[in-house]
Amino acid sequence: METQQTEKNTITVNNRTIEWEENMTVRRVLEVMNYTFKMLVVKVNGRLVKRKDYDHALVPKDADVKVLHLVAGG
Repeated sequence: METQQTEKNTITVNNRTIEWEENMTVRRVLEVMNYTFKMLVVKVNGRLVKRKDYDHALVPKDADVKVLHLVAGG
């Protein structure tokens, strides 16, 4: 009897592994991670993604995503 193995497609977001979705955008990653803070810096595989591009910038399978929350103080 042959067993079918399904390999999960994942990405890493701030050192946490999550399931990757086909055509996943930066915006979708932020939704999945429940990141709602307005002042964010996002890098996908070391490349900065501008906020205006979140809705159409695709995150590839196996990507390393870094999300930094900017906090100002004085």
